[in-house]
Amino acid sequence: MMQPMRLRLRRQGRASPLLCLSAAILAAALLPGAAVADGVTPSEARLLRDEVKDMFYHAFDGYMQHAFPLDELRPLSCQGEDSLGGYALTLIDSLDTLALLGDKERFAAGVEWVGKNVRFDINKTVSVFETNIRILGGLLSAHLIASDYATGMEIESYDGQLLHLSVDLAQRLLPAFDTPTGIPFGSVNLLYGVDDDESKITSTAGGGTLTLEFGVLSRLTNNTVFEQVAKKSVRGIWARRSKLNLVGAHINVFTGEWTQKDAGIGTSIDSFYEYVLKAYLLFGDEEYLYVFQEAYKAAMHYLHHDPWYIEVNMNSGATVWPLFNSLQAFWPGLQVLAGDVDPAIRTHAAFFSVWKKYGFTPEGFNLATSTVQNGQRSYPLRPELIESTYWLFKATRDYRYLDVGRDILASLQYAAKCPCGYCHISDVETHKQDDHMESFFLAETVKYLWLLFDLAVGPDNIVENGPYKYIFSTEGHLLPATPEITLVDEHCLYFGDRGYGSGDGSSIQQSANCAQFDERRTVSSQNSLSNVLFTTRGYIKEFVQD
Repeated sequence: MMQPMRLRLRRQGRASPLLCLSAAILAAALLPGAAVADGVTPSEARLLRDEVKDMFYHAFDGYMQHAFPLDELRPLSCQGEDSLGGYALTLIDSLDTLALLGDKERFAAGVEWVGKNVRFDINKTVSVFETNIRILGGLLSAHLIASDYATGMEIESYDGQLLHLSVDLAQRLLPAFDTPTGIPFGSVNLLYGVDDDESKITSTAGGGTLTLEFGVLSRLTNNTVFEQVAKKSVRGIWARRSKLNLVGAHINVFTGEWTQKDAGIGTSIDSFYEYVLKAYLLFGDEEYLYVFQEAYKAAMHYLHHDPWYIEVNMNSGATVWPLFNSLQAFWPGLQVLAGDVDPAIRTHAAFFSVWKKYGFTPEGFNLATSTVQNGQRSYPLRPELIESTYWLFKATRDYRYLDVGRDILASLQYAAKCPCGYCHISDVETHKQDDHMESFFLAETVKYLWLLFDLAVGPDNIVENGPYKYIFSTEGHLLPATPEITLVDEHCLYFGDRGYGSGDGSSIQQSANCAQFDERRTVSSQNSLSNVLFTTRGYIKEFVQD
């Protein structure tokens, strides 16, 4: 095992050994025009966009024909399986992608079916995290599109059925938040609440990835309880950060003790960073801005070995895991939203060099040996690298990122396509297929690929040309910055009290540490969303660039 080393040594002038790792493949990826083929032309981008659309319908139609109304498709055997709760997960997760593609007929049919047939009063114990991002997020996004004529996808017969389902579902998740720390249990039974034998250990991402969906639901219903419990959970995590402003991977929701103290930007932590920034962008709440600024600064100081990121002990900063894991690939896209584009470009190139080496990104790539990490050889159709590619192209208009998109699309078409959909890759070196297709393939992976190429040919979709700016949830769901969602009467400002938000878990009250909404300092409408200074390195301009 590698001996721990402290990042601060590199910053005092000593060369880091990690800078030399994977040098050959990284150098190739960083060279201008280093794509395998010639650069993508605008006419080719149009063809690629259409190919991605065909990819979506191959998988979506396969699900509807062979798996619906079960949760997910088994694309090799052309069968279905219930993987989350047994309520047509893939359909709900795909609704806003149908709307994005302009498929009003199937979008309307899907919304109608869900409104009439999905119920949550069932004896199922489900993941709070997955149910929130996939089901609640999917319902809210589809509701906001279907109920608004300005989107061009309004359904005349729609009467708020998905919003009613959202409220019912969120209320069934609320018992998970009844903990001394305010951080929710990882799972909850939709009919009976938290099981007696439920684990008290949850991930940082599990407790920190609720603010967007729960916040939007509160704004739409004028019921503040959802937003309050989500904020209290973030406070509960942040109040227990280390002196280095790092958070660990797993925490006891009763004692607040960290049970896994490895800090990183990937597995079990990733969307904590994502949601504190995006909650600020969507709601204008400066408490989230403060948390993001401090957490991001610490991540860049202790975790960043340019262009890679490693895992360190949250208390000492000592390296514990020199590993690239595939969930880290969202980070360059988040950096674009934060206006920190230069390091995003370098890190994206490093991550893509791993893709080019194997045709996919494995779940784990060992930076010390430049090999696939044992036990982490699969690629489950994850979207994160594609997501960052989209944001970097949006920021830079560098056609190199279209070349990246083309290479990713070619890999999926060549090695992952199977009879009824697209298969997990169980081993990135052998490209052996696995009979599974997660719903996020249609909610995120295909969505970001399509947006990438559509942006190149002159976008014609609600994200780029619609009436609102949109924030993407961690599941890729579209949450619009409408006046109803972004404008509020109060925002709570966080002034750095390390004990703040760590009180008892039985009462849910608005903090007394609140200030009237200040339009001069926070986001107040979709028009000002593009002009908010929130880091020392940059600011958003029309969500990066028109």
